[in-house]
Amino acid sequence: MRKVSRLSRFNVASLALGLAFLYLPILILVIYSFNASRLVTVWGGWSLRWYHEFFNDRAMIEAAWMSFRVAVSSATIATLLGTLAAVALSRGERFRGRTLFSGMLYAPLVMPEVITGLSLLLLFVALNAERGFWTVTIAHTTLTMCFVAVVVQSRLGSLDRSLEEAAMDLGCDPVRAFLSVTLPLIAPAIVAGWMLAFTLSLDDLVIASFTTGPGSATLPIRIYSEVRLGVKPEINAICTLVIALIAVVIVIASLASKLSSSQGESAAPL
Repeated sequence: MRKVSRLSRFNVASLALGLAFLYLPILILVIYSFNASRLVTVWGGWSLRWYHEFFNDRAMIEAAWMSFRVAVSSATIATLLGTLAAVALSRGERFRGRTLFSGMLYAPLVMPEVITGLSLLLLFVALNAERGFWTVTIAHTTLTMCFVAVVVQSRLGSLDRSLEEAAMDLGCDPVRAFLSVTLPLIAPAIVAGWMLAFTLSLDDLVIASFTTGPGSATLPIRIYSEVRLGVKPEINAICTLVIALIAVVIVIASLASKLSSSQGESAAPL
């Protein structure tokens, strides 16, 4: 039996430095969001002043509400379309055009966001569409749908298809067998895909900057426009709230992933 090697001091130090490089700036940002001083780099004591400033900043609140509505809408549409695409790729192994379909579906995964945003901008201009909430939502749906498809397809790939076949042997048609057997088993993966799409939409700046219009700026665009003039302590408070929201989403997604794995193990034939 092979012995498990212990971590050396070098490995521990490397891991600690790597984690510090990734998370120390975020920790400093969170701490300075409670800074009472107007100067970002000067500590003036603990205070909730800048959180109060944010909730009284009408422009920031409207941008945050815009980002939340876009994220919820695009994540919901992307989850629906991405799940259908994943089912098509998992259950229809030999349909004509499968390679082209999968290539077009997964293209946004490797496509630079600048190219995606510019191409969508040209499309909306050609269609003479007024840029605003729906153009940003469509753009974010295009971006996030492939991520949902990857998550759901991986769950479908590990699912035992004999469960569906057993349901059909008992009298279910394919649609009812999918809704009664497969859908509950992949539901945690669908939830995880929705949360991933929500997080990606909430965080996007590049594509939104191409497809947004007057009066429909998202929170990342608003923060970027403010930062160009200098970092205000209020920005630290806003970023801390966004970090907290994303942390909650990640925890829920992890729980959904664990639930999906446990369901797969319990559903596996003995």
